[in-house]
Amino acid sequence: MSPIKALCFSSLLLLAGNTYAAQPADTSSLSYDAMLTGYAYDFDVNYFAFNSQRQSLKMAYIYLAPSEGMPVVTLMHGKNFNADYWTPTARYLQSLGYGVLIPDQIGFGKSSKPVDYQYSFAALAKHTHDLMDSLGIKDSIILGHSMGGMLASRFALMYPKTTDELILVNPIGLENYLEYEDYKDTDFFYKNELAKTPESVKRYQQKNYYAGDWNDEYSSLTDFITGQIQGPDKDTMAWVNAKTYDMIFTQPVITEFEDFAVPVKLIIGTRDRTAPGRGWKKDGVERELGRYDQLGKHAAALIPDAELYELDGLGHLPQMEDFERFKVTLDKALKQDS
Repeated sequence: MSPIKALCFSSLLLLAGNTYAAQPADTSSLSYDAMLTGYAYDFDVNYFAFNSQRQSLKMAYIYLAPSEGMPVVTLMHGKNFNADYWTPTARYLQSLGYGVLIPDQIGFGKSSKPVDYQYSFAALAKHTHDLMDSLGIKDSIILGHSMGGMLASRFALMYPKTTDELILVNPIGLENYLEYEDYKDTDFFYKNELAKTPESVKRYQQKNYYAGDWNDEYSSLTDFITGQIQGPDKDTMAWVNAKTYDMIFTQPVITEFEDFAVPVKLIIGTRDRTAPGRGWKKDGVERELGRYDQLGKHAAALIPDAELYELDGLGHLPQMEDFERFKVTLDKALKQDS
């Protein structure tokens, strides 16, 4: 991680919840390949090699061992992020003695980016389970954010004996999008990805994640996207990103929430209005998509014995907007069944 980015993370921990007007450093020269070579994470990165779909792949991951007798928390990243944005959460968990496992899923971060690959939440869940087996992790608390919440949900449904507890932080997929939206194929998303610019990424995240706020910390989380847009593998990344969009729409998990056989906790920033595909709703659909102030309650009602923690005034990334508030809620979720 760059010195500027590291300084921003420190500022976040000291000034949680406060935004500031400092302008981010010039990013016009950033350039990263598909594997994010030269983009440093805060923790050491290891690689898990395996074969899948007749291809040799490698999965990047961070692993911080637990104190004796403490469980491991596996953190699953969102679509527009990688393992590195979990740094404040990982450091906090480590300070409490928890072990922390943070994979970059295949197609994301520093992991392999196969272009001829059938991406699915089930496949990514299996890769994560195989990684855990390789590290001797028999069970874990599974925590997913955004798209990582859909993946974490699939993992818990597939591997309930491995899942001590499921914690979902503003997950997408709390509504079955294709009930309300027209289907768009990967060519549609590929064109959209090719048209992205660093400025359009900023505008999207500023509007949808931070309610118009913007600062160096938020900006630093887009540096890897900016570098790949400006990098040598822009076309590869556009196609892989298009393929991973497809599973969000075609592989819902909300339809199986009643089948969870593990303790489930929902941490919801109620200001969140994230709704992939809201721009192409079916004719006649009047539903307002992405109402997390309503979706959290609805999801909790579907899940047997779910616990819902609502964070009023926070949006899609409560762990970045106000870490102090988030960690208090995380403590409650972690200790509920201890």
